[in-house]
Amino acid sequence: MGLPENCRAKLDNKYPKGKKNLITDVLGVKVGHVTLEDEEKDIHTGVTAILPHGGNLFQNKVAAGVSVINGFGKSAGLVQIEELGTIESPIVMTNTFSVGTALSASVKYMLKQNEDIGVSTGTVNCVVTECNDGVLNDIRGMHVTEDHVFSALECASEDFEEGVVGSGTGMCCMGIKGGIGSASRVVKLKNKDEYTIGAILMSNFGELGNLRIDGLKTPTPLPKDGSKDKGSVIIVLATDLPLSDRQLRRVAKRATVGLGRVGSYLGNGSGDIAIAFSTGNIVPHYCESGIVETKMVHDDALDNIFEATIEAVEEAVISSLYHARTVKGIRDKVLYGLQEFI
Repeated sequence: MGLPENCRAKLDNKYPKGKKNLITDVLGVKVGHVTLEDEEKDIHTGVTAILPHGGNLFQNKVAAGVSVINGFGKSAGLVQIEELGTIESPIVMTNTFSVGTALSASVKYMLKQNEDIGVSTGTVNCVVTECNDGVLNDIRGMHVTEDHVFSALECASEDFEEGVVGSGTGMCCMGIKGGIGSASRVVKLKNKDEYTIGAILMSNFGELGNLRIDGLKTPTPLPKDGSKDKGSVIIVLATDLPLSDRQLRRVAKRATVGLGRVGSYLGNGSGDIAIAFSTGNIVPHYCESGIVETKMVHDDALDNIFEATIEAVEEAVISSLYHARTVKGIRDKVLYGLQEFI
């Protein structure tokens, strides 16, 4: 839902929002969560899965690009996206110590769908991303299981919650409670056709006291704790615009501006990664002719796309904070939701 219309943390938008103001406004994209919360056991973690389309992703890959804004991260699968410019699996978000579990589950999920993988064709590049939720969660307990990943993939839908859900359950952003946030924008090209750009992110970055909403510093009257901009953010961008992998890398880079707008300076200890994909360019795994026809927007038309992307990322961050409730976690650490202060 992004930010509701009556939200006091409103942003001055130039581009119209999509119907749901979610990444799933891009046709075919689905999102699923599994949330793990047990206050007595200090468990505050989970899994969020993004499916670029409803078909077989290995057989019909989406064009993609990656921007490693700051590389203090442990995500898996980014190297092949950078080299080949495609994504051929769901994108899974979880906590740092659950990357291995999520990767194994993702591979099994893809093998079940594709009997040719590792037999008559190559292997599969599964994408798993992470942020450290150890401020609130018993991260050493490694509570995420493969079944949790399967459940997140299986329950993926066009409608999903934001805030303290899925992989965002234990996240901390700008010194307050972070989580999952999403937003979308609609852009028009010269031919008058409308296209959608959607963002979903797991916010776990920033320094207490630095939060800005619509350019204005937002007071969070909490004592300074000496923390710096660290923790990470994973940003996934989806669009139905026919963009090449080169152009998608350029779009992913613009997520940096959205982060800067809310007060991040991309600190030394922060792993900030943006992944962008297009459902407007599908690349088949098998091709008898050896020729794949794709389309791309003219580079001169990219400026509006860049600006709309920045808006979507900015709102997705604020939305992740707005929808996050106050949580008490491990070692009696309390993170307050944004609504406590606005």
